[in-house]
Amino acid sequence: MISVLILTKNEESDLPTCIASLKWSDDIHVFDSMSTDRTVELANELGAKVTQRAFDGYARQRNAGLHQINYKHPWVLILDADEIVPEALRIEMETFVSSAPEGVVACRIRRRDFFMGRWLKHAQMSPFFVRLVMPNRVRYEREVNEVLIADGEIVDLKNPFDHFPFSKGITHWVDKHNRYSSMEAQELVRQRAAHKPSLKSALFERDFNNRRVAQKAIFYRMPLRPLVKWLFLVIAKRAFLDGKPGMTYARLMMIYEYLIDLKAKEIESS
Repeated sequence: MISVLILTKNEESDLPTCIASLKWSDDIHVFDSMSTDRTVELANELGAKVTQRAFDGYARQRNAGLHQINYKHPWVLILDADEIVPEALRIEMETFVSSAPEGVVACRIRRRDFFMGRWLKHAQMSPFFVRLVMPNRVRYEREVNEVLIADGEIVDLKNPFDHFPFSKGITHWVDKHNRYSSMEAQELVRQRAAHKPSLKSALFERDFNNRRVAQKAIFYRMPLRPLVKWLFLVIAKRAFLDGKPGMTYARLMMIYEYLIDLKAKEIESS
């Protein structure tokens, strides 16, 4: 009833667990960015269909995965290899697609991030992501922290999926977010030049994705933005309720925002 798209690049450690949570699907596709480890070999052994494409950007890669693969089913679940699908979500998704309302083309699902063996229930800016889609009715924009644009209505599902962003260790997470911060800095500079922030859109825009874009535009212009993010996570989102993992994660996100600011200033002064 549901096809699955898993995006990979050197995911031999996480991919088996991800696919093991998807045994209910008879159409699992691994869209691989030319891995150099055993990712492709393992995907084939586990019964997934593998397509490889050289990586040229996050949005372009996701769009290629959605639009260049012939899926068996009209609905596709999009995952990364460090994510798994609990049984409750599987049941809810299958129930939904069996009688999806006309005009609905995508579903937003809560993502539960885990760190130090604990669910970061509070220490997340926005834990909802559009992941169940009709591929011919959606597309990604923005090359880092991509935004999904839907040609139709998006609805919310109740049950979450699980994400393990630190499964490969702190060093891997830091290296990845160092790359992300470089791309975000370039995007920040571009947005500052091209878009005037709208408080009205940030607060009242009906479409969730458009609202997030407006909120980011305002956030990128705040003074002391890294400190603002830390305070928001710790006080407004109550990251302290997640204990040491929550407070550690809040500090990591503050450092990430600081790197973006430093790199953006470097670009603007060059």
